[in-house]
Amino acid sequence: MGTRKMSLDSLCVREFEDNRTTRPHQLPIYATSSFEFDSMEEGIEIFTGKKTGHVYGRYGNPTIDTVSTKLAEMEAFGTGLKAYGYLTSSGMSAISTVVLSLLKSGDTILTQNDLYGGTTELMLKVLSQSGIRTVSVDLNETDAVEQLLQNDRSIRMLYFETPANPTMRCVDIRQMARLGKKYGVFTCADNTFCTPILQQPLALGADFVIHSTTKYLNGHGNSIAGVIIGHDENYRKKIWTTLKLLGTTCNPWDAWLINNGLKTLALRMHKHCENAMAVATYLAGHPRVRKVNYNGLRTHEYHELAASQMKGYGGMLSFEVDGDLATTLGVMNRMEFCTLAPTLGDVDTLALHPATSSHLNVDKAQRERSGITDGLIRLSVGIEDSSDIIADLRQALESH
Repeated sequence: MGTRKMSLDSLCVREFEDNRTTRPHQLPIYATSSFEFDSMEEGIEIFTGKKTGHVYGRYGNPTIDTVSTKLAEMEAFGTGLKAYGYLTSSGMSAISTVVLSLLKSGDTILTQNDLYGGTTELMLKVLSQSGIRTVSVDLNETDAVEQLLQNDRSIRMLYFETPANPTMRCVDIRQMARLGKKYGVFTCADNTFCTPILQQPLALGADFVIHSTTKYLNGHGNSIAGVIIGHDENYRKKIWTTLKLLGTTCNPWDAWLINNGLKTLALRMHKHCENAMAVATYLAGHPRVRKVNYNGLRTHEYHELAASQMKGYGGMLSFEVDGDLATTLGVMNRMEFCTLAPTLGDVDTLALHPATSSHLNVDKAQRERSGITDGLIRLSVGIEDSSDIIADLRQALESH
């Protein structure tokens, strides 16, 4: 301002210089919607891509970028791949952003019959409005999948989640990657249930990985976000452009919460696995349980496939109660230690009834064909003492 002094009113408004003298031990939350330029020339260089820099929160933010880079390195750890990541506002926005980045009207997604209900709805009710068609099949029938890829050249993406929510069926990631490369089709894996601690789809050949970071990556049920991770630089700018223009960007507070959760991820995942195995073993021997879906059980249909591509069997399972809908809901209402909540991946044990919640709007016939019956209960097994979880399930199943 030259020699002229500003008024006290103006001093109130002005942003003061950051007084940091040493580096913070924890990642700061950069709660700012925009970033300053030292000069117009610097701004022009950043906007034209000649210089890297932050300009506007929807385009990028130091907190968000730090966490997304960490997640990308975790997914690519040990592979030799140089991955990149983009945090989004939710797991659903991660899916919609990656699809709209890579596909166009007239393209087809080939996927499985037993996706998370919200993903199925997104594809059938929203993406279809953009002319993107969805075909669902058993992705483990490899010959049939290959025949579809041969006969329908509109198929541009193989999209899968493994293990599937809530049936725990697995998809052979190596086979999907092989077919994707053979026919020039993108492969995108939802790795939410496993996290990179238990499974690394990029290492098995997948092109893209998405997560609902809301779940295990955060682990404490206090943020909603998602992430898209890829390694082919040819598509990096496409994804970023779609992300910034759709406005599906994450915010720095949720990114910071994810970062905190990541610090205990390895410890938590090992405990989730240990507890889920104990709970699944107990349920498998209970007379009121018809079926237990947990890949750690040697009797499970996908045990061997899970063992070949996962480093542990995770904290998710589902089980079918012997009885009708009222019986099943009665069992859930009697739960006292386990929490009834429509999410997963938290440190405490959570129970959900898919038929009346997560898969409520999925066609009933399709739902039941996938094994999502009225008697199915999904458990996100927490990291408490497993004996407390089992005791609660015992009294819920036997008190009637």
